Amino acid sequence: LQLLSVLQWVLSFLLLGTISLLLLIYLVFTRFWPISALYLAWIIFDWDTPEKGGRRLPCLRRWSVWRHFRDYFPVKLVKTHDLSPSHNYIIGSHPHGILCVGAFCNFITGSTGFGEMFPGIRPFLTTLAGNFRLPVFREYLMSGGLCPVTRRAIGYLLSKNGTGNAVAIVIGGAAESLSCRPGVTTLILKNRKGFVRMALQHGAYLVPSFSFGENDLFRQVVFEEGSWMRSIQQHFQKMMGFAPCVFYGRGLTSVQSRGFLPYARPITTVVGEPVMVPKIEDPSCETVDMYHEMYVRSLLKLFNENKTKYGLSETDELHI
Repeated sequence: LQLLSVLQWVLSFLLLGTISLLLLIYLVFTRFWPISALYLAWIIFDWDTPEKGGRRLPCLRRWSVWRHFRDYFPVKLVKTHDLSPSHNYIIGSHPHGILCVGAFCNFITGSTGFGEMFPGIRPFLTTLAGNFRLPVFREYLMSGGLCPVTRRAIGYLLSKNGTGNAVAIVIGGAAESLSCRPGVTTLILKNRKGFVRMALQHGAYLVPSFSFGENDLFRQVVFEEGSWMRSIQQHFQKMMGFAPCVFYGRGLTSVQSRGFLPYARPITTVVGEPVMVPKIEDPSCETVDMYHEMYVRSLLKLFNENKTKYGLSETDELHI
């Protein structure tokens, strides 16, 4: 059951978008074309919904399949400080890894007890805006509480959806996945300051979180900086928004075989202390830099205080 739950999740993200698009194209050129026409009309009518909080189905968070998914690795959520429902939050999720398993399991499925640990807080997870342009796949993403990682979508959740919203952003993004491999913890964060500016504009507190074990789920062929393969990956990432990583995990029938299922490695997501942020509609670059530095210090503190508890040694460092 655990293997099947992980398999359906991996397949949904790797194949469902392509399959749904091909199915729609097939329907267009058969006698079922009215179905495609009606759905395309629906997409046009519903085009802005992902930018306005999406269309979450709370019942999906209670599916038993997510408990099997959680127990496969297993995934655990650790709370260090309370989050007040009277504020909104931007949760920085680190590291990206290959498929962001920790962020998805903790902030979307509800299987690790986020709602019980942080009562009154509604978590959202942002992902590439292009994913919401794929037919059928967009409905799947919105039903779980995922939103586009755009200024408009994040701004809506932080300003027009009341309080108690926690928008999780995997800040390193696709560029960070290219450096993902076991034993190395490197974050793309030094020049990523847009999330800090948005936090200031909306008065949302910044919350660092770190998923220990995220980089151990797959093995990746890492091409050196300056190599032609690395250059191709970077150009593709700039054009398409995601990086074509060359990675492998375990097979379905045997741990020794190679496949695309993640290895069963424990993931512990530690949510740190909120950095209080004032509301400034037009923050200066100096102000953004100051709060970005405060966030980085808070993240480093979180990492250093917990690394030996969750599989790392005292000498392991977080590279930014």
